[in-house]
This record gives sequence, C-alpha cells and structure tokens, in this order.
Amino acid sequence: MKIRTRIALRITAVITAVMFVFVALNYIVSTRVRMQEFYVDLKKEGAARTELFLKAKVIQKELDKIDVSIYDSNYKLLYTDADRISNRTQEITTILKEIFDTKEDYTKNEGKFQTIGFLFTHQNVNYAVITSGHDNYGQIKMQKLVLYLLILSLVSLLAACALGYYLAKSVLKPVGTISDRMKDITANKLHLRLVGYNEKDEFGELAASFNKALDIIETSFESQKMFVSNVSHELRTPLATLIGEIDLSLLKERTAEEYRNTLINSRQDTSKLIKLLNGLLDLAKASYDENNMSMSPVKIDEALLEAVELVLKGNPEYDIKLIFNQGIMENTELSIIGNEYLLKTAFVNLMENNCKYSHNKTSTIEISLIGKRVILRFSDTGIGIPEDEIEHLFTPFFRGTNKKYVQGNGIGLALVKKVIVLHKGIINIHSVVDKGTTFTIEFTLN
Repeated sequence: MKIRTRIALRITAVITAVMFVFVALNYIVSTRVRMQEFYVDLKKEGAARTELFLKAKVIQKELDKIDVSIYDSNYKLLYTDADRISNRTQEITTILKEIFDTKEDYTKNEGKFQTIGFLFTHQNVNYAVITSGHDNYGQIKMQKLVLYLLILSLVSLLAACALGYYLAKSVLKPVGTISDRMKDITANKLHLRLVGYNEKDEFGELAASFNKALDIIETSFESQKMFVSNVSHELRTPLATLIGEIDLSLLKERTAEEYRNTLINSRQDTSKLIKLLNGLLDLAKASYDENNMSMSPVKIDEALLEAVELVLKGNPEYDIKLIFNQGIMENTELSIIGNEYLLKTAFVNLMENNCKYSHNKTSTIEISLIGKRVILRFSDTGIGIPEDEIEHLFTPFFRGTNKKYVQGNGIGLALVKKVIVLHKGIINIHSVVDKGTTFTIEFTLN
C-alpha cells in the first residue's frame, strides 16, 4: 500500500471518528433536551388540568383526555385517568412521599412514556400531581434527526475519503518528483542535483540531504577513478623498470659486476615499489571509519619520539630537532584517543618531507600546549611550496613543481591529512618559496 493511500485512510479514519463523536453527542444532547422540554410541557399541562379540577370543578369526562393523577397530602387519590400509574400503589406511595418531603419535581422515563410528579398549591393547600404522557411528536423529530445525521455522516465520510486522498497526493507530490529525478541520476550522471525545493520545509531538507549525499558520492567516484588511474601508473613504472633491468641482463652473458649492478638497480626499484605499496596500505587504513579501527589512549610526545627514531634509523643523515615549550614540560599527560601506528606514520612523513626538501636535511619540531590543545609545528628552511599548489598538496598522487628535487609518489601528505582528520585534529600549511615550510597540527587532549 502506498503512503498516499495510507495517509488518505488515516485522514478518513480520523474524520470518521470525529464525526461519530459529533453525531453521538448531538443525538444524546438532542434526546436530553427533548425529554426536558417534554417534562416541562407535562408539568404545565398537569398544572393546568389540576387548576381546572380544583377551581372550576370540571366534570371527569372532560378530563379523560389527559393522563394525570391528583393526590392530597394524605396520599388520597382525588382524581386520575391514568390506570397505568394508579395501579402501582406501592410505587406511587414512594413517589408521593418524595414529592411532599422534598417539594421538588420527580421525573422518570419509562420506555415511550415520561412521568413527572410535582407539588401544586391551591388555596394554601398542597397537592401532589403526577402526569404521564408519550411525546409522539418529539419521537418523530428524533427519528428524523437520526436519519439526517446518518445521511450527513455518509456524505461526510465520502467527502473525507476524497479530500484525504487529494491532500495526501498534493502533500506527497514532491516525493514523486524527487523519486523520478533520482532515477535519472546514474554513475555517469552524478553531476545532476535536486533543485527547486524550499529548504525551509521537510522536502527541501530531504532534497538538500540527497544533494549532500550526491556530492560525497560524486567526490568519492572521482577520487576513486583518479586513485585507480594514478595507482596503475605508479605501479606500472617501477614494475616495468624492474622487468626491463632483468630482461636486459638476460640478453647476453654479463660480468659479475654487471650482474651486481643489475641486482642493485632491481633492489632500488623493488624498494620504491614496496614503499609505494606501504603508502597505499597506510592510506587505506587512514580511510577506515574510526568505529572500525583500533583506538586507544596515545601519548603524543612518546609517539613523536618513536617517530623520530624511525626516521633517523632509516636516514642517518637527517637532523631532527625537538623543542618542548614550558607548558609541555610541566604536563605529563599529553594523550589523545587514537591509533598509534597511524599517528607515528603521519609524524614520520612530515619529518621526512621537511628533510627531503631542505638543503641541510633538517626538521625542527616545536611542541606547545594551550589549555587542552597540543600544537605541533614541523618546520624546515627548504625550497618552499608555491602558493597556487598549497591547496592541492593533500590530494593523493599530486606532485608539485618541486618533484624535480626529490623522487616521491604523492601519497605522504595525503596520508597525513587523513590521519589528522581521523583523529579530529586540524592541519595547516604556511610556506614561502626558497625560505621554508611549516606544517601546524593541533589536537585536543583527553
């Protein structure tokens, strides 16, 4: 069942319930009003007939047309033409006692008949008058009222069905439009968007959410295509070089020195390939959802010191300088919730980046503490980065104009950015060509 049909049925059910309550209350109130009005008429009629009997001494046969009984204070029946009442002696005595004692009207509804008993005073003498009758005219009016209410309810129910369906269709029309539009969006048409909606209503918010999701999907598709293209290129080059070296050595007999040189070159190509693969694996790890990754308290200063050891172990010619500010020396708990391996990998990449692009192969790391924020600055005095390339620096496989100085694959800084974002940190770059570059990282401590 479609939503519009369910909404229409619910609107119809609500309106039907409200109509039923309205009809029931109307009938109940109308019935009570009719009964009260008839009691008043009975009392007036009984009082008039009693006045005629006591004052004018009208003969009995002239009173035979009314259903009235008159009693004195001793419960003696003075006049009656109501055998239905007078035959119930015990009940009549109870009614008379109530009337004389309370001096209030007694009313009772008995099937089609209504009875009222009241106190009537004539020449300072109290009499009890019991009048009974059938409101034939009122009953006919009530029957007509019930018929009118049933017809009105049926018409209202049909109108509610039609109106409910129309309203549901009108309200949900944007959903159909969104659905039709979404069917046009395919892998080759991810640039299409949902437009023309009021962002202040629910459907506008839904369209905006779809557009945001499409932006993310489009970016992911483009990144994936670029990633696959670049990975294919980056892997093909060292593999082709490696195979070329081997094929060349197999063309003819070589000297031991030539074979040695071939193995050295092959080892270098293999090392580049391994480094590229490790970078790709680390980049994939940094792209995981943090909920699916092993996270634990990590001390920033200890991870940094271990990263320094890793850099110097692989590159003894590099010079790493650590500067701890006063606040850091006084604070012994510089920990965040994170993945220690990825954090150390990011720190290693930043240090190597400083050293590779500096003539003196030096990276200066300054650690500061401001409140609950720890700030790390990785600086060099190298060749710097052109301003127009800074915004692309964290794009995977991007190589700027400085690639002619040092070989690389364009993965390191992209990996750094993903790791920092994964740990809810902030990274900024300040660089001046021929003067140096500073990477500033900021984390919030636990």
